[in-house]
Formats: sequence, structure tokens, C-alpha cells
Amino acid sequence: MSRLFPGLDFGTTNSTLSLCAPGGAPRLLPVEGEHLTIPSALFFSLEDGHTYFGRQAVFEYVDGAEGRFMRALKSILGSTLMKETTQVGRERMTFEDLIGRFLKHLRQTLERETGEEADRIVLGRPVRFVDESDEADRAAEGQLESAARAQGFRHVEFQFEPVAAALYFESTINAEQLALVVDIGGGTSDFSLLRLSPERARSTDRADDILGTTGVHVGGTDFDRLLNIAKMQPLLGLGSSTADGKRLMPVWYFNDMATWHRINTLYTPKILSDIRALRKEAAEPEKLGRMEHMLTHRSGHRLAGAVERAKIALSDEAETPIALKEPGLALETQVTRAEFEAATAELVARIEGAIGEALALGGIGAEAVNTVILTGGGAQVPAVQMAATRRFPQARIAHADAFGSVGLGLGLDAARRFA
Repeated sequence: MSRLFPGLDFGTTNSTLSLCAPGGAPRLLPVEGEHLTIPSALFFSLEDGHTYFGRQAVFEYVDGAEGRFMRALKSILGSTLMKETTQVGRERMTFEDLIGRFLKHLRQTLERETGEEADRIVLGRPVRFVDESDEADRAAEGQLESAARAQGFRHVEFQFEPVAAALYFESTINAEQLALVVDIGGGTSDFSLLRLSPERARSTDRADDILGTTGVHVGGTDFDRLLNIAKMQPLLGLGSSTADGKRLMPVWYFNDMATWHRINTLYTPKILSDIRALRKEAAEPEKLGRMEHMLTHRSGHRLAGAVERAKIALSDEAETPIALKEPGLALETQVTRAEFEAATAELVARIEGAIGEALALGGIGAEAVNTVILTGGGAQVPAVQMAATRRFPQARIAHADAFGSVGLGLGLDAARRFA
């Protein structure tokens, strides 16, 4: 048997795999060509019958291949959608099956790397899959575990994602410190106060070192959604009225078109018929015509991708375009960082509030925190960085590997648990 043990960070937007030997340093595995991350995306091709994963899935979809594109499946865990099925080609699949299909792909990647059966795994999990319900949160973990077991992982353990990020950071320090981990992922944000030191790192049970842990269901895809609603959905009809001025267009179509994991639910004959009927009543029928195009050509994820790229660009730029251009449709507008921050202020406030809750749970004042560890793609947003760090002016700000630190920490955890 191999003395290398695996950790898997199944993320909302990206996933990683790591291996670690007991007492050794973890390493990320190439999971798509030479890439150490893989977008958490699937494309079921109706042209050749194949299932594509990661960047290849995105390419097939953007290239216009006929099929079904799925992304942000982690966001569905614990929701009512997990009880439903969805049409994929000629078969109906549960969302647990869809998640399992992606986990199976990663398990096969792991087995190619080690040359052995992969039957054990440490999976990362957010502090909260679901904010408002403990029962739904427990169900979400159970659903992810069930999906992993169905694909051959007989021994499944979980570790909080911010704790995993701290475990990896801990391997780089030489003195004890109190750290706050701020992990802004694709679908959730997690915050943990931990005591870290080289001596504590030798222990497999770190429960006493975790002083406070909180989480909110806010992540990078939520920033995408609100930016999309503010800047792009009005071009499709959001906020417009009927020609008689008596009522506005129904909001939910546009909210779903801006939400990564709900876009596919709009692609039904019934909803296309609804939009065509609304177009006949609309004061601005050209806008509903664009929405009709989005549904007919299944362009929702392409628009969401354009919004995501603009969000990322605004981390460095004061202004950037959002554009989607394809045959029969041209959508383009400018967005400033100030507009983006105004549209997403409520999300930043929730993140800042959760940090305060973590401090309160730990009974710790902000001045006692030695290090703030920032990880996750959403931590690159300037307003989020400011919210995460402004109450800790004396602390060291450590920028961990945005997409790799959780996976590396899960590998460390796996070596300690399974060795």
C-alpha cells in the first residue's frame, strides 16, 4: 500500500487534489493537463455522447457544442434541488449522481497518479453549507459523502476548509500564534480562529486549538450574481414594464438567469413560451427578445462567465467592460469598481459580520490576532480584503495560495488521519 494519502477540495468553482506522506509536505496533483486546479464543471455532449470535465467542459459549451453544461453543483448541496432530477441527454439524473460523476473523474485521476485503488479521502467542507438550517447543513454533508461513497471512496472523512488552510500555513511557521483564517470560496465564506504552532502541528486532534468557527453562504458566485443582476439583466428585461404600464416583468426569470446553478432550470419549453408571451406585452420588447435568445441558444452560462471575468478584472482595474457577443446577440456595457462595490455591499457586510461572530465565539479581541490568512478566489476582491483586515491593523496579513491552500491542508490532514 502507498504511504501517500489524498485530500480533495471539491469547490464551487474550482477543485484540487493533493497527496501527502506522514511527516512530509503535501503536493497538489495535476488534475487537467499540467493544471493544478480544475473548474468544477461538466458538459454532457449530445454530439458525441461524451462527458467532459473542467476547462474542456467550458470549451465545449462556449464553442457552441450541443449538450448540457453544469457548474457550481456544490451550491445545490442541502437545497431542495437535491431532491429533484434533471434531464441529461436521454436520461434523468439526480444532482447527487451529477456530483458523483465529477468525483469519479477525480478519483480516476488519483488512481492514475498512485497506480493503486483510491478508497479513502479527506474532503473539505465549508463551515456552513446552508446558513438557515442545521438540518439542511447536515443533509448537505451527507449528500456529498454519499456521492463520494457511491464512486468507491469507502473511507470518507471531512475537515473544515478554513481549518485545512490553516494546517498548511502552520507548516511554514516556527513560533506559536493566533490566526484568523478568512476563506472566501466560490459559494461559501468561512472564518476560523486557531492556535497554531510547530508543536501543535504534531497532534491529530486539533479540537482544542479551534477557538471559534463561523461561516456564511456567501461566495464568489454571489458576487457574480449581484453584478449580473445590476448590470446585465436589465438589458434582458429586468425592471421593464408591460406596454400598458400596469406591471413589471416577473423578477424570478432574471434572478435565475444570473445564478450559476439555476441557469439550466430555465431551459424548458414552458419558460420559453412564457418569455415569448411577455415579449408581446412588453413596453420594451427588444429586451425580452434578448432573453428569448438566451433561452433558445442556452447562453446563460456564457453571460455568467463574462460577468465573472469582469469581476476578476475589477480587482486591478477601476473600470472594465462586460460583453457577450454571439450570432444574433450583442450585449455590452461598462462597469466601474464603485458600481460593483455598491451592488455587492450587502455581501461584504455579511462577511464582516461573520468575522465579528468568530471573534465573539472565541472570546478574543481583534488585537490578540497575530495573523490573518486570506485564501479563496473571493479574497482577491478589494472590498472583501478591506473588510477582512481593517479591524486587525497590527496583524500580519498572509496571502495563502488562493486555490491550493485548502487542498494542501486536506492532504496534510489525510496523512495524519489515515497513516
